[in-house]
Amino acid sequence: MESSIRNFVIIVVCLITVSATDLFAQEKGSLEEVFKNSYTFENTAEYSKAIEVLKKVYDESSYEINLRLGWLSYQSGLFTDAIAFYNKSILLMPLSVEARLGFVLPAAAVGNWNQVITRYNEILKIDPSNYTVNYRMGMIYYGKQDYQAAYKYFEKIANLYPFDYDALLMFGWTNYRLGKLREAKVLFGKALMNKPGDSSAKEGYDLIK
Repeated sequence: MESSIRNFVIIVVCLITVSATDLFAQEKGSLEEVFKNSYTFENTAEYSKAIEVLKKVYDESSYEINLRLGWLSYQSGLFTDAIAFYNKSILLMPLSVEARLGFVLPAAAVGNWNQVITRYNEILKIDPSNYTVNYRMGMIYYGKQDYQAAYKYFEKIANLYPFDYDALLMFGWTNYRLGKLREAKVLFGKALMNKPGDSSAKEGYDLIK
């Protein structure tokens, strides 16, 4: 009797497992098709349709759907919606760098630079050597004429990528603004080695006698 009950339980468990696996496979296939359709609409700049197909299967707990809706909302000019979706993505995946990089696009579009800087600082806590964020933070402070603050960001990427044109150029200009002319001339010279004839690097180089 006990053996029969045990066999029955095993069969039931197996059936439940198979059923759950089939359901997962169906959901996976369905979502794959939904994402495929959203990409198709995006490729023809039909962003509202791309958003619509995702919202039909919207799941607040899905990082991927929220992230995708954040991007599509940004592309549609729906910046407030985009910020909300990216925020949900960050809550779902607190260490996500990609969601924070996505967030700064609509935040910058509406001129909310404090939020942009906050998200960039969060990324640098997660990934201190992130090229994109260090470069953009440098550009933000350079634009504010806070060259001392810009210096530390450009210095980092110039050390990590010693022959990167953008790093060399902006570190060169930052050194120039800080009166470090010898260092600036060396950096402008290296930038010209990377991109011979570049007008900005040449301008900086020629300014230093």
